Amino acid sequence: MTDIETNVNIENEEVNVNDLIRIRHEKLASLKEAGADPYTLTKYDVDAYSADIVENFETLEGKDVSIAGRLMSRRDMGKANFIDIRDTKGRIQAYIKIDDVGEEVFENYKKWDIGDIIGITGTVFKTRRGEISIHTKTLTLLSKSLLPLPEKWHGLKDQETRYRQRYLDLIVNPDVRETFLKRSKILKEIRAFLDDKGFLEVETPVLQTLEIGANARPFKTHHNALDIDMYLRIETELHLKRLIVGGFDKVYEVGRIFRNEGMDIKHNPEFTTIELYQAYTDYHGMMDLVEELYSGLAKKICGSDVITYQGTEINMASPWERLTMAEAVKKYSGADYYDWKSDEDARACAKALHVEVEDNATKGDVLSELFDAFVEDKLIQPTFIYDYPVEISPLAKRKPSEPAFTERFEFFIYCREMGNAFSELNDPIDQKERFVKQVNAKRALGENAEVDEDYINALKYGLPPTGGLGIGIDRLVMLLTDSYSIRDVILFPTMKPLD
Repeated sequence: MTDIETNVNIENEEVNVNDLIRIRHEKLASLKEAGADPYTLTKYDVDAYSADIVENFETLEGKDVSIAGRLMSRRDMGKANFIDIRDTKGRIQAYIKIDDVGEEVFENYKKWDIGDIIGITGTVFKTRRGEISIHTKTLTLLSKSLLPLPEKWHGLKDQETRYRQRYLDLIVNPDVRETFLKRSKILKEIRAFLDDKGFLEVETPVLQTLEIGANARPFKTHHNALDIDMYLRIETELHLKRLIVGGFDKVYEVGRIFRNEGMDIKHNPEFTTIELYQAYTDYHGMMDLVEELYSGLAKKICGSDVITYQGTEINMASPWERLTMAEAVKKYSGADYYDWKSDEDARACAKALHVEVEDNATKGDVLSELFDAFVEDKLIQPTFIYDYPVEISPLAKRKPSEPAFTERFEFFIYCREMGNAFSELNDPIDQKERFVKQVNAKRALGENAEVDEDYINALKYGLPPTGGLGIGIDRLVMLLTDSYSIRDVILFPTMKPLD
């Protein structure tokens, strides 16, 4: 089949897009003059979808169906046409014959354009070539497309246009549609997994009254009625842990997060996370939960716990490798944290390995910098890195046997951090001290930050031993749909406005 019109070069003949648009507007004007304005139609009864017809052909063969969708192509054979219709579940072919629909209807249909929204009723059959189709009885123009679609064979290739005009991307690129169907399924499966384990889904505030001290820059706004500055949340953690204090033992939230920071293939200013908290467990319990969740998702979404991402085979099956940060740094750089007797020893080690650190860097700071320099890009297969320095883990519980470290882990797949988890800090005195230290450090850099005193107050009533976990949904969807960029898995990614 061939499109009847395009906005790219066809057989070396340049089509004037403005002429195509003008012609479509003229067609619309003619329809209105004839009393057939398609925009006045309010409903159309649909009782079947393309994929369902194909899947249930043996049951539906010879029966009448009513479908609606976008006219994507047609093959003109004079008094008979084959057309391609795309609906929400896929595409199907329809056969239109002048003797069946009548001469007037057929002539009007011949004036319709690729991209128009149409309705068809007809009988399900199979052509001599074996293609399941609909033998048309009635035709209805439901909405007029005033702009021509990109040429079928080349599609919409320009990445920026795809992101800015996602509606067009979805029309002409079926693979994109499949990605977002999978995204929806992933979220559904995550919710089912947690619900089955007794977690309660909750919602917490997006607008915050405090610019809290986490290592992320928030978006700032102003509430006119209260005449106060407010901030879009950079995490859901502190409110969720308040609910654990309040007596909910297992809670989670799928929520939009906002961070006023850079943009690249792994970062968008607004993104989706899931955070969950479970009383009476620790970070080892969270590791077990992650393994079970990711292995199950791979099987349900991809059909196997061995998947391929960007040409690399990833084995999601349990057990995953587990290394402390100190073990990982020693494995990949040779530097041994336990050989450092002082902060000066640590800084000297960093210098010998040509890694720049601050003049006042502690052993924990240096260990973190060496991890970034030598380890992260080696973690292709799923790996837990645990026992993080207390300096970079203000909300995690100290490890009783080694107070310089916390019971925290991050997990990595394809050299990317995919999630973060703690045995949650529940000592209000220790938490207050860490918040104050973090706030002071940010203020020393000229940045604003405040201690969340109400959260400290909640801890004073008693937070039970709790394990917490945060997962970046967008990166998870990237992994399970083999998508290169985070913009490929966000329907409407943030874009700089056109001049």
